[in-house]
Amino acid sequence: MKNNKTVIYIGLLAVGLLLGWLLFGGSSNEETEHNHNEVSETNQMWTCSMHPQIMQPEPGDCPICGMDLIPAESGSDGLLADQFKLSENAMALANIQTTIVGNGNVDGNTIKLSGKIAENEEANAVQVSYFSGRIERLNISFTGEEVRKGQLLATIYSPELYAAQQELITASSLKESQPVLYKAVRNKLKLWKLSENQINQIEETQKVKENFPVYATVSGTVTEKLVEQGDYIKQGQPLLKIANLNTVWANFDVYENQIDLFKKGQEVLVTTNAYANKEFKGKVDFIEPILNTKTRTVTLRVVLNNKNDVFKPGMFVTANIERVSRSNDEVLTIPASAVLWTGERSVVYLKTNPDQTVFEMREVVLGNQIGNEYEVLEGLFIGNEIVTNGTFTVDAAAQLQGKKSMMNKDGGKVMTGHEGHLGMDNKTSKKESDHTNMNQRLTVSEKFQEQLKVVYNDYINLKDALIKEDSKNTSVDATSLVNNLGKVDMKLLSDNNSHTHWMSLVGDIQSSATAISKTSDIKEQRDHFKHLSLNLINAVQLFGVKEKVYVEFCPMGDNNKGAYWLSKEEKVINPYFGSAMLTCGEVKQVIE
Repeated sequence: MKNNKTVIYIGLLAVGLLLGWLLFGGSSNEETEHNHNEVSETNQMWTCSMHPQIMQPEPGDCPICGMDLIPAESGSDGLLADQFKLSENAMALANIQTTIVGNGNVDGNTIKLSGKIAENEEANAVQVSYFSGRIERLNISFTGEEVRKGQLLATIYSPELYAAQQELITASSLKESQPVLYKAVRNKLKLWKLSENQINQIEETQKVKENFPVYATVSGTVTEKLVEQGDYIKQGQPLLKIANLNTVWANFDVYENQIDLFKKGQEVLVTTNAYANKEFKGKVDFIEPILNTKTRTVTLRVVLNNKNDVFKPGMFVTANIERVSRSNDEVLTIPASAVLWTGERSVVYLKTNPDQTVFEMREVVLGNQIGNEYEVLEGLFIGNEIVTNGTFTVDAAAQLQGKKSMMNKDGGKVMTGHEGHLGMDNKTSKKESDHTNMNQRLTVSEKFQEQLKVVYNDYINLKDALIKEDSKNTSVDATSLVNNLGKVDMKLLSDNNSHTHWMSLVGDIQSSATAISKTSDIKEQRDHFKHLSLNLINAVQLFGVKEKVYVEFCPMGDNNKGAYWLSKEEKVINPYFGSAMLTCGEVKQVIE
């Protein structure tokens, strides 16, 4: 009986296990498969179209601007975090070119410097009056007049000289009895630069001269008239500045990182636009021992023979100098066009794959500039391929894609305050934001480009006013820019992508121009101008203005942090320093 019960219990347990497997076994497999799918789905990352640095494992809102997150591209085509890709169309549009870095001697071993002709101070003289009085006649009519040593320059009426002549006439009658007094009176007249002949003539004729002549003590060119006919002058007061221009100085600015490349006695070939096909030889005569802290340069002086009156003070000249050779002349060099500066950082863009248009920002440490190339001390190796034309465009693409760039060394799109506000008020759907191509110029109507061009022309006028250091017209042009910016019709931007980019720029352009219009301080205007320039450069890059535009850069701008500006011409005319450093800078990019 007991055995039968045991068999029954075992049978019931077996039937229960079989039914459990039949009922729940399949669902368990389905659950395992479902869980596996869930794990797979969690690999999908979500990002913000406006802030690509945001990466989250699930959908939601962007923590910066509140916009809907969109699916990030899976695998990102196998690119690393700091890499980005440009389309072939973008490469062709911006004329982006690359060069393989090589090891070799600097091209020609020649350094080119810009400078200006100045008077030879060692040959300059100041013609002074040795007695006080009134100028009765001035024989020099104009600046630039040639004078010879001994030439009559002026006649002066001097009450004290009149009295001294009377003393001489009286002392001459007492020279036998009072020889000391007689000698003292004659010496007094000699100290006033009267010659022996003049003194003897007064003594012999016993007549007092009312007006006394002043003769040139040197030969040369009058560079400055310091008095006019009828002026009252004091003893020792300068009358004229006279320069001997048989030799002149050519003064060149040398940056502090170039100082060790020059030495006294180096041969120099000097050229000037006045005589384009001629070269003039000279030698380095002096290298200033004190650094100019404002321009970070020292003056290198070359003495030039000017007997044929070729050089005029103030004339711009260029010098080609063979640099001082060093023990290791083999250096790693790159073209200057490859380098972008911001603050103390120097960056280039490296093409990471020879078969693909994939780029990555690379910080480098530079040495001396030799001609149109820079020595590279750190950051690159032989065989690296870098962007040498279109660098600024590549940097703009990096900024738009949230990668490391010149302006943002940590990556992530640089957000403006206006941009954050836009994101909070106007959420963009996934459909509108997905597949946005930020590498190419945005397609907009010609009418929008024409309206933007009006703003660009105001900017050019503003830039030209800064060059002339005309703060009043700078404010006027800034006001005009703000007014015309308000006339740009955003309704002409048909797609949301173009609208978003324009809104991210227009606020900063307006605020910078408004700040310029409200101040008459040229230094403050230039400080706002650098921000205006950066935003307008981005606008012209993205939308175009139907003409060729030059992006130019000066490494000395913004307290040696570097500053950019836009120009209609390739010739560099710097708006950040006025006449002090008018030609400092170079073309960094041409926007077709």
